[in-house]
Amino acid sequence: MLNCHVGTFTVDISPPVGHPLYGGLMDPVRGQDDPLEAVGVVILGNGAPVVLCALDWCEIRNEAYLKWRQALADAAHTTPERVFVHTVHQHNAPIADIDAEKIIQKNNASSSLDFKYFEKCLAKTAEALKNCMAKTKKINRIGKGYGRVNQVASNRRILGLDGKVKFTRSSATKTPEIRDYPEGLVDPTLRTLSFWFGEKPVVAIHYYATHPISHNGDGMVSADFCGLARRKRQADSPSVFQMYFTGCAGNITPGKYNDGGKENRSILRDRIYLGMADAWKVTYTYPITKLEVRTGQVKLVPRKENEFSREENTRLISDLNETKVNRNAAALKLSWLNRLDKTVDVSCLDLGDAVVLGLPGEAFVEYQLAAQEMRPDLFVCVASHGDGGPGNIPTAKAFIEGGYEPTAAYAAPCEELLTNTIAKVLGPPKAQNTIPFKRFKKKTK
Repeated sequence: MLNCHVGTFTVDISPPVGHPLYGGLMDPVRGQDDPLEAVGVVILGNGAPVVLCALDWCEIRNEAYLKWRQALADAAHTTPERVFVHTVHQHNAPIADIDAEKIIQKNNASSSLDFKYFEKCLAKTAEALKNCMAKTKKINRIGKGYGRVNQVASNRRILGLDGKVKFTRSSATKTPEIRDYPEGLVDPTLRTLSFWFGEKPVVAIHYYATHPISHNGDGMVSADFCGLARRKRQADSPSVFQMYFTGCAGNITPGKYNDGGKENRSILRDRIYLGMADAWKVTYTYPITKLEVRTGQVKLVPRKENEFSREENTRLISDLNETKVNRNAAALKLSWLNRLDKTVDVSCLDLGDAVVLGLPGEAFVEYQLAAQEMRPDLFVCVASHGDGGPGNIPTAKAFIEGGYEPTAAYAAPCEELLTNTIAKVLGPPKAQNTIPFKRFKKKTK
């Protein structure tokens, strides 16, 4: 058993009124329904510290992602490889891509990111992380709990008889005919990984795969239903620090169960909340036997189609008659093309009986399900939306089927390479764990 320590931090990273949302592809901030936060933990134990941080932003891409990882590593006196930074992926929230914003400014397009705001959020979060390391709590056990979430996640891709995408089920799907199709392939299970000291719970971290969007585009900032569910759990148990990560939801939305009505935000919140509460009720704890990080790199190849080419996107960003959406989208593509090293990290935090897998981009749910099948002997928690540079990461067959997601995938098909890297960092399965567990009584209100 390892005896470790954990520190926690929460920082308000809400954008000011007038700041661009969704990379400038939506109307800017006009108000706030509830704040956006950077929520994180630092684990001290075997080797250098490990940081887990979830941002209530839409995306952090390329240089912006690398800056966040490095800044948190510096604050925790560790290396970037031991820092897991992911966005929850709300859409009424910023997209941070430094190079894209430089391209936008050079071409007098509509701003996507205020650099001073970005640097302020980064500095505040790093400072909070640094400060929390002076007031850590002891932990020596991990908890594992499963909760089924009902009527939230649905697959976005509805195929026709020809095997091609016939309908796209967006996060807010207004057409009843499209909502009425079957749920499709999802991962209905919310996983809660927790840290304990003996019989006392200290931290609970929730993982679930869905786009966390009830409605957006109105300029009202919100952590939306997943962030609100986390806060509701925090109110239940103030002494247990709560976090939430979005899993592989590149092709998963609440669209079957959400027509975009504002009343649905609280309904979806409560369904996620019930999954969290149910996972807590059945949590079993085990000794922490490892605190090890393994990282693999995936070398991605840019798309060859004209709409992803440097020439076409340079034309779009420089054309003053083009729409704001087209020009800013072109800047995001050019930022990826300008990135000389197109490797992205696949990271694994091994805690003995549980692992946390960190993935880049908007990965499809198939990658999450594959990871769980690779290690049936372990409690596998998956966080996607790390380095957002490559955009969507569909499966190979999705490029043939068509639909929305391949249009937002900046890298060529990489399923085999990504899957092999996931398998490498997870390691081969072992015999079923025989370490005795002890189920502790605890408050589950």
